[in-house]
Amino acid sequence: MTSEHYDAVIVGAGFAGIGAAIQLKRMGYENFVIVDREDDLGGTWHVNHYPGLAVDVPTTTYSYFFEPNPNWSRLFSTGSEIKQYADDVADKYDVRRHMRFGTTVEGARWDEEARLWRIALGDGESMDTRYLISATGFLSQPYVPDIPGITEFDGRIIHTTDWDDSYDPTGDRVGIIGTGATAVQLIPELAKKAADLTVYQRTPIWVVPKVDIRFSERTKRIFARIPLTQRAIRAVTDTIYELMVSVAVLHHRRFRGRFNISAGDLAKIHRNASIRDKELRQRLTPDYEFGCKRPTFSNSYYRTFTEPHVHLQDTGIARVESDGIIANDGTKTVIDTLVLATGFDIWEANFPAFEIIGRKGRNLGKWWRETRFQAYQGMTMPLFPNYLSLASPYGFLGLNFFNNMEYQMRHMDRLFGELRRCDATMFEVTEEANSRYLERMTELLGDSLFTNGDCASARSYYFNPSGEASLLRPMPRRTAIKDASRFPITDYHFS
Repeated sequence: MTSEHYDAVIVGAGFAGIGAAIQLKRMGYENFVIVDREDDLGGTWHVNHYPGLAVDVPTTTYSYFFEPNPNWSRLFSTGSEIKQYADDVADKYDVRRHMRFGTTVEGARWDEEARLWRIALGDGESMDTRYLISATGFLSQPYVPDIPGITEFDGRIIHTTDWDDSYDPTGDRVGIIGTGATAVQLIPELAKKAADLTVYQRTPIWVVPKVDIRFSERTKRIFARIPLTQRAIRAVTDTIYELMVSVAVLHHRRFRGRFNISAGDLAKIHRNASIRDKELRQRLTPDYEFGCKRPTFSNSYYRTFTEPHVHLQDTGIARVESDGIIANDGTKTVIDTLVLATGFDIWEANFPAFEIIGRKGRNLGKWWRETRFQAYQGMTMPLFPNYLSLASPYGFLGLNFFNNMEYQMRHMDRLFGELRRCDATMFEVTEEANSRYLERMTELLGDSLFTNGDCASARSYYFNPSGEASLLRPMPRRTAIKDASRFPITDYHFS
C-alpha cells in the first residue's frame, strides 16, 4: 500500500482548520490537505442544525479578526448564517479545494527515522506528512448518556448533533434530556409544536435576558462600504466581554465575586419576572456560582416552563422503557420522541480526538491522563515534533472561539517563520518551556473563579476528570496574542 505525501495535514474542516489553512497559505505552503469525517465544512456549525440554533456571543465579535462579515442579520446570528460565513471564507481564501470529506483519522504516529507523521485513515489508507495539525475543536465528540434501557426505547431518538430536519414534533409527546446551552435554545422551539414536553434536568443553568437587535439593510451596507464601522462595534463588544471574563472569572478573588453576584441577581430578576410559581423558580435556580458553568441568553426559556404542556423533571432518570422514561421518584412519562441535548464528551473522547504517538512512543492521551493535562500555549507538547493541536488543554480563551484562532495563527506565523530563518524542517517545544507554562497556568488559575468560587455542583466541562479547570487559558485576549507573537524562540528546539 502506498501513502500520499503532504507538507501538512489538517484534521478538521471547521473554523480552526480553515484558519490554519489560511495561515499555511500565507506562509507559502500549498501541498496540504484538510480531512474531515463529515460531508461538508463548518465543523460544529455544519453538524448542528437543530431548531433555534444561534450563536451565544455577538456576531460582531464572532468572526476572524482579518475577515469581518457585513452580512449578519442580527446581533446573535443564526447557525445557518454562521455556516454560510464559513463557506464564504473558505471560498475567498481558496482552501475548499484542499478539503477531503468523509475521511476519518484513526491515529497518527511519528516516524523518527523518516521524520514524518504516519497517519492511518478509517478506510485502511494512509498519509505521510511533515506537519500535523489537529483542528478537531472542543465540541466535536457527542456525548450519549449511558442510561439503563435507552437502547430498548421503541420511539424516535434524536441527538442534537444529528438532528433530523424532517422531524416534525407537532402532536408528539417529547422528552428532552439536558438543560445546557443547546437545550436552552431548543426547548422553546419544541414547546411551540409538541403536544407534551418533559424536560429532564440534572443541573440548572444560569440564564440572563438576551438583548438581540436586527441589523437593517442600511446598516449592512455601511458595514460593507466602511469596514471601520464594524471594527469599531467589534472593539466595543470585545471590550465588554473581555471585561466580564476578567472580573468574573480570571480575577474572581480580587473582586470577591461581585460581578458574579450581580449577574446572578440579573438572572434571578429575569426568572422571577418570567415565572410566578415559587417552587418552579427554585427548581430552576442553580446552586453554584454564576460563571462556573457557561451561562446563556434567552428571553423565552423560563417562560416556556409556565406552559401547561411543559413539565420539569429534576429527580433524575432511573431507566428508559420501550414507551417512556421512569424517573427516580417512580413516576413514568410516556413519550413518542426522546431528544438528547446532552452535549459533548470533551475530556474522554476529545483529548485527543484520535490516537497520537510521538517520539519515544509517548501516547498523548495516556501521557495527559497519567501526568496532567497540559500544552505549551495551548498548542504544542514535548516529544510531539511538528505537531500543533488547536484544541488542547489551556487553549480556550473563553466565550469566543475566534479569539483562539487569532493567537494560534500568530503562533504559527512566528514558529514557521523561525523554521524558514534557520533552514530547519522540525520543531519541538522543550520540556522546560512546557513545564514553565504549566506552572504559569496553575498560578493564574489560583486567582480565578474555578479555584475560589463555589463550583462544586456545576458539573462544568471546564473541569477535567481530576477537577482542574484546564480547558481555559486564564488570560485576556491581548496577553495571549502578545505571548503568541513574542514567545522566546528558545522555547522550541529546531533541527
